[in-house]
Amino acid sequence: MKLGVNIDHIATLRNARGGFEPSIIEAAKIALKEDILALTMHLREDRRHIKDNDLYDVKKLGAKINLEMAATKEIQKIALDIVPYSVCIVPERRQEITTEGGLDVYSQKEYLKEFIKPLKEKGILVSMFIDPDIKQVEASSYIGADYIEMHTGSFSNAFEKGEYKDELEKLKVAAKHAQNLGLKVNAGHGLNYDNVYLMKEIDGLCELNIGHSIISKAVFVGLSSAIKQMLELIK
Repeated sequence: MKLGVNIDHIATLRNARGGFEPSIIEAAKIALKEDILALTMHLREDRRHIKDNDLYDVKKLGAKINLEMAATKEIQKIALDIVPYSVCIVPERRQEITTEGGLDVYSQKEYLKEFIKPLKEKGILVSMFIDPDIKQVEASSYIGADYIEMHTGSFSNAFEKGEYKDELEKLKVAAKHAQNLGLKVNAGHGLNYDNVYLMKEIDGLCELNIGHSIISKAVFVGLSSAIKQMLELIK
């Protein structure tokens, strides 16, 4: 498995007071020195953390960017201009604190099928952020996605209660079905230093995208050390 480091919360901290500290660019430079696959950045419609110029500045570093985005024409236009390594299409509600669940690909599969075509034509890998649900897996295959990213929030919540086996099994089943359909599989949301080891039980996972837990630990040990510790746990 590879690691994608989400640096959104660096921007959240910066935006709390305005100005330029802490620097997204410095965070990106530190992260890129480690053995990670990509930097994940979520350009929300309300720009609550990552700003447009953050994407362009990080891209200038030569970074592989995994752009989390809602399926809107505005963000699509930016994605087509910046041409990130990959995009992950996520649901988005302005009142949510963080992404609360997977995208309902099934109910909008015809729209999404057309929406991702210009992205794929640009050579951008396309992932659907979905709950580990067979219907959503099959819809993601139907629209022509390259990847799914399984939402691990329910698993992470269950882990805290010590009752995670059913949720882990759902992830295993969904991952296997996706792979049988030719989809590659990533996972993320709520994964941390305590529960991430269980992702090794899911065969064929390509990438884990983790942000909040890494940035939280970085407050105490530094970003480089926090990333190194997570890499040790997933390798």
